[in-house]
Amino acid sequence: MSAETTSLKTTPLTEAHIAAGARMVEFGGYSMPVQYRDGVLKEHLWTREHAGIFDVSHMGPAFLALTEPTGDPEADHAAAAALIETVVCGDIAGLKPGQLRYTLLLNADGGIVDDLMIGRPVNPAEQGVLYIVVNAGTKDEDFRLISAAAGTKAALVPADHNGLIAVQGPEALAVLSEHIPAAAELSFMQWGRLGDGPEALAISRSGYTGEDGFEILVPKHLADAFWSLLLADARVKPIGLGARDSLRLEAGLPLYGHDLDATVSPVEANLGFALSKRRLKRGDIPGAARISRELAEAPARVRVGLKVEGAPAREGAEVAGPDGAVVGRVTSGGFSPSLGHPIALAYVPPALSAPGTKLAAIVRGKAQAAVVTPLPFVPHRYVRNR
Repeated sequence: MSAETTSLKTTPLTEAHIAAGARMVEFGGYSMPVQYRDGVLKEHLWTREHAGIFDVSHMGPAFLALTEPTGDPEADHAAAAALIETVVCGDIAGLKPGQLRYTLLLNADGGIVDDLMIGRPVNPAEQGVLYIVVNAGTKDEDFRLISAAAGTKAALVPADHNGLIAVQGPEALAVLSEHIPAAAELSFMQWGRLGDGPEALAISRSGYTGEDGFEILVPKHLADAFWSLLLADARVKPIGLGARDSLRLEAGLPLYGHDLDATVSPVEANLGFALSKRRLKRGDIPGAARISRELAEAPARVRVGLKVEGAPAREGAEVAGPDGAVVGRVTSGGFSPSLGHPIALAYVPPALSAPGTKLAAIVRGKAQAAVVTPLPFVPHRYVRNR
């Protein structure tokens, strides 16, 4: 490990990455593998065609649990949901047992503090507990905000000392079901706990690549063995952060700190699906006045996809309109291995956001043709069981 990474946090799988020849970099305060020996391009394509495994243990899994549950499953879930709904925009009260929901932590002005997952347990005895996964770089502040919202009525218990392993790709189910048959019973955006005590796993059918896949929270003492078990399958290869980023970009998924930040609203980010209609009508979403105004009148900017000609337009590149005037900027960009050309996410005025709109990305002082393209760039292949 290089000197610059020795002071960083590590995951239970750090030594396994180094042994596999990974190039380690800083990400979210952790030493993480950006790529392995095959390189980003091959890792990306392998995930699209087979199954890749990702160490995402740097993220922020946690459990929020009522301090004094009543034993009434519905009442306890409603009580836990009411606490966290004060800081997120989603319908957490409406979650069904075993359901997972993407939502957004918002500030008082409706700006996005983070994007996260929240799940409701299946077991009636566990109602009043919520499974939460936040982003690595913001997790300390996220945990503080959620704990403050819970007050003395619930306790937030971080689980980020464990291993969090993502298995993604068209062969993910075939691989994982050999070791966890119950994985096949999950549909996209469902989760459950398997086992009891120190051997228990939490598994969700979700991911950040646009492919079918799973994320498994594994006890720290089992993480290395589980990682090795998956890697023993010829259909599986380890995938680093580099390919994870290009995969999520093709899937049109935003990255917090780049495509999302505390100044961006859910409407601007084109994440209106994450807004609870019930709560919007009631006006109890943080920043409800701004969000309702933007929904009614259109925001000043909106996130779009761009197909770019020439060199990739990276984060920070300016976007020009048809008349050459600067109208926005790129927040994520790179080469798409699946499509064979550069793509980007950018913010532009709503009047220039329609698919097919011709714009330009300014790369090293040169205007390159760019066209607004529907998201995702590569179709999602999530699996929803009947």
